[in-house]
Amino acid sequence: MPFSDPDAVADYVSNVIRQVPGVHALHRMAHLLLAERVATDGHVLVLGAGGGMELAAFADASPEWRFTGVDPSAEMLALAALTLGSSAPRVDLIRGYIESAPDIAFDGASCLLTLHFLDREQRLHTLRELRRRLKPGAPLVIAHHSVPDDPAEKRLWFRRWAAFASVGTVTDADTEARADLMASCLPTCAPNLEVGMLEAAGFERPSLFYAALTFRGWVTYAG
Repeated sequence: MPFSDPDAVADYVSNVIRQVPGVHALHRMAHLLLAERVATDGHVLVLGAGGGMELAAFADASPEWRFTGVDPSAEMLALAALTLGSSAPRVDLIRGYIESAPDIAFDGASCLLTLHFLDREQRLHTLRELRRRLKPGAPLVIAHHSVPDDPAEKRLWFRRWAAFASVGTVTDADTEARADLMASCLPTCAPNLEVGMLEAAGFERPSLFYAALTFRGWVTYAG
């Protein structure tokens, strides 16, 4: 698993900053959207919490929130604990998948840079389990790779992303190879299917708030 490899874990934060356009702004926007509905003393579920970048951003911006962070990689959770620093006591870190999250009603949730690793069946299941763990009306913020299903369009967008993510670090041939790998191996969904799955999972009013090359982000609310 790449997120268990020590070198990959050590380089995770720098790679995310290089590969995800405006990632710090993404975290700020995600917090803003959560804070519209999460009370000052709210409890937020962060699925795919390894690394701790969004957890740290949320914790700094809302110093009275409590968090539960879930991730399958023990190594990435260890990195999250380091990233959180003095905010770590407000965060329960759990190794596992959505089924490992406490079966309680959270005030809000996020799932950033995670769902593009799941096939459609797994993704719909995960979204339904997220919905089941949220209070009615609670916000969910998601963001990940989402590109057209047409093979040529998918490859074109991943070629653009690979060129952005690797400026000055690899050859054009390496960029092309990376685009081919991403387009063929990553189980992405087209944006309209993303919205349909959110609605099928019991969420309401999905709204696009972030778009950057291959990445899309939505805020939606538990119905």
